Amino acid sequence: MKFLECPSLDRLNDFFGDLNLGERTIRGCLEAYTCKHAGTDKKLSISLENEMLELIEKSSSPDSPPPDDMLLTRSSRRTLIYLILTLYHMYPDYDFSAVKAHQFFTEESWDNFKLIFDTYMIEASKEWDETVGDVSLLDTLYMALDEVVKLGDCEIYGYVPDSEADPLVEKGAIWSFNFLFYNRKLKRVVTFRFSCFSNLVADGFLMDGVLNEGDDEIFADMDI
Repeated sequence: MKFLECPSLDRLNDFFGDLNLGERTIRGCLEAYTCKHAGTDKKLSISLENEMLELIEKSSSPDSPPPDDMLLTRSSRRTLIYLILTLYHMYPDYDFSAVKAHQFFTEESWDNFKLIFDTYMIEASKEWDETVGDVSLLDTLYMALDEVVKLGDCEIYGYVPDSEADPLVEKGAIWSFNFLFYNRKLKRVVTFRFSCFSNLVADGFLMDGVLNEGDDEIFADMDI
């Protein structure tokens, strides 16, 4: 996989880099990758494929649950490999297991993505309207993604990992989302991850260590 420079994404990354909204800060990043193998990608692909085949073999036992749909065909396994390779390039110091990772991918529609975006990015969208221009933040995002990966031909995947031991769950985040837009014709992936952090914690209004056990209680009444 190779990182692609995309000016249309850079404009959005400049906005999402460290968006201070008063009590909260939103950080987001969009990255584009080509699916062409580079470096250790081929070796990793073979390893991931073997992991998947072993998992399918184990699931053939009468007492085992059926395999996930993403493991059933060679084409779906290839898609899963590309998605995991993308995670490897985003987080090169983390070892993603195909056995675990496939459980955390969910196929989404643009409408589902739009619903999440509109719900959690409402303040960011207002800030964009006030400081950037006439075209809404969501429409600008749509046009940028369409330019890079042609959304009409894209498969959209959400990635919701195990929060206890995964680099995609940023420490201290109130919430975070990860989406991958994959165009199998172009063999290209765009990732979009965005998280929200409390500025009250960063400014020291909360006691040291209070987040260790009481996160849910602290933020239960916050409008996010």
